[in-house]
Amino acid sequence: MPPSQQPESMRAGIAALSGYAIWGLSPIFYKLLGFASATEIVLHRAIWSVPTLLLVIWVGRNWSAVVSALTRPRVLGLLFLTAILIAANWWTFIFAVNEGRVLEVSLGYFINPLMNVAVGLLVFREKLGPWRIAAIALALIGVINQIVAVGTLPVLALFLAVTFTAYGYVRKTIAVDGRVGMLVETVIIAVPSMIALGFVTAQGQGHFTDGWLPALLLILTGPMTVAPLLLFVIGARGLNM
Repeated sequence: MPPSQQPESMRAGIAALSGYAIWGLSPIFYKLLGFASATEIVLHRAIWSVPTLLLVIWVGRNWSAVVSALTRPRVLGLLFLTAILIAANWWTFIFAVNEGRVLEVSLGYFINPLMNVAVGLLVFREKLGPWRIAAIALALIGVINQIVAVGTLPVLALFLAVTFTAYGYVRKTIAVDGRVGMLVETVIIAVPSMIALGFVTAQGQGHFTDGWLPALLLILTGPMTVAPLLLFVIGARGLNM
């Protein structure tokens, strides 16, 4: 790697590691939301991610990049695809945590790096050095160990791994600022989410008005969604698969 690229690669690596660290600890937070269904939580994640990202864009003064992304059909089409992938991943993650299947969740995100490596080798023609081979071997041992621990075919884990690997691959190929891309994605998800949440609330299954604590926890799903995902996108764009 050229010396001029090393600081950027280091920043991307720290961002990716930080994002995964937050995800690793996030089940603690989502367990607090056990009063709500997986569907309601995902709908609130989509809705409250929008004002969170608008604040990020406002601080970074990136409005011209937002306009540029919205006027490029190819970029919009790819972001629509990534919005579907990440929404499916969110719902499965919350469903698994609320159902007490945290082990399968962790297995899914443990398989994910192995799939990233496969994409890097087969699609981007990246090379493997001895340290990378050692890391892959350790990850593979961990995956085999967890599959044995689960005892059955980990369908949820595989779905989480596949959707997130596909998301990372497509996001890496989109020539758009990570913050801007995430804003467009979340707006795409948030529009139908607001309609769906209206139906959920009308049927008496919403919990936003149950008190200040449930409302606050549901609002915090926005920052809890944006922070690790934004760090991951920075890492995905700045690192090899």
